[in-house]
Amino acid sequence: MHKFVLNFLNFLNFLNFLQLLELLELLELLELLELLGLLKKLKIMSVSDFLGGSHQTAFSFEVLPPLRGKGIEQVYNTIERLMPYNPSYINITTHRAEISYKEMADGSFQRLFQHKRPGTVAIAAAIKARYNIPTVPHIICSGFTAQELENELIDLSYLDIMDLIVLRGDRAKGESCFIPAKGGHAHATELCKQVMEFNQGRLIDGTTFESMNGGKKFSFGVAGYPEKHEEAMNMTTDISYLKQKIANGASYVVTQMFFDNKKYFSYVERLRSEGITVPVIPGLKPLTTMRQQHLLPNTFHIDFPEELSAELLKCKDNDDVKRLGIEWGVHQARELREANVPSLHFYTMNATASVEEIVKRLV
Repeated sequence: MHKFVLNFLNFLNFLNFLQLLELLELLELLELLELLGLLKKLKIMSVSDFLGGSHQTAFSFEVLPPLRGKGIEQVYNTIERLMPYNPSYINITTHRAEISYKEMADGSFQRLFQHKRPGTVAIAAAIKARYNIPTVPHIICSGFTAQELENELIDLSYLDIMDLIVLRGDRAKGESCFIPAKGGHAHATELCKQVMEFNQGRLIDGTTFESMNGGKKFSFGVAGYPEKHEEAMNMTTDISYLKQKIANGASYVVTQMFFDNKKYFSYVERLRSEGITVPVIPGLKPLTTMRQQHLLPNTFHIDFPEELSAELLKCKDNDDVKRLGIEWGVHQARELREANVPSLHFYTMNATASVEEIVKRLV
């Protein structure tokens, strides 16, 4: 070894400054490739195949496209805080158009339909190109026609982004029940079927095609609800809809956020007893503000376990809640990892710093 070092030092003496820089860049590249060994594996398989394979518990997270008129820098800032912890893939949300009103010069108001967070496909492509990491855009029924969704599938095919999350999406503000766009889908099961038929080379007008991307096909996950979807009559009917989505091509499930791991474990056990064998990825969100103790149960129809609610009641301000959110998130993540879940999936909206601290403690 000593002789090798001497020979290497002599070799360096013969290199000029530019050659030394090139060598250092090569060594840094080799180190980076070693650190990103997991990503090399993902390059040759879909996220679905990766999640269904044998590996240690992975880490992934979700980002939102910027608000209309804002730059992409905040998305990059979020990603760059979490990249040191080797995420396996990144999800990008999609949001339906919302109704707004613009006052005109004559005092009247014009009704507008506008996407406040456009750009999901472009953001997915930008992240993939910049960080060389698999991206998983969401596609949703809410506010989109089947034709618009088909156009999105074509764009994604050309961009070689073949991993998706398929969702129904939220109701429009003010609607008491979900109303699909004219020519759109009422249920995620229908959108799953559209993606599956696209994979089989059929467009919605009946046109057939051989391939748009070298024979590659979309693989996709869907949502699951450990505490039941708010519109489902009961857990039995909720699981029956999940079965339909899997029959229509879904290959894994990502859960809605939950704070009680017992409910996740019970949910997975119930799915297995119903014959559902696909991976079930737990979705986690750290608490960060006082108002979430009421907002999250009301919005997502979830419960806080008594141990967590007792600690929440002791919090005096947002800083207290943030510290508690980190501690509870670490507790949840460790227990789930000990159970060998395929991946821990974090919802980062307004919680990037907390997610970073949780993942740091898991390393």
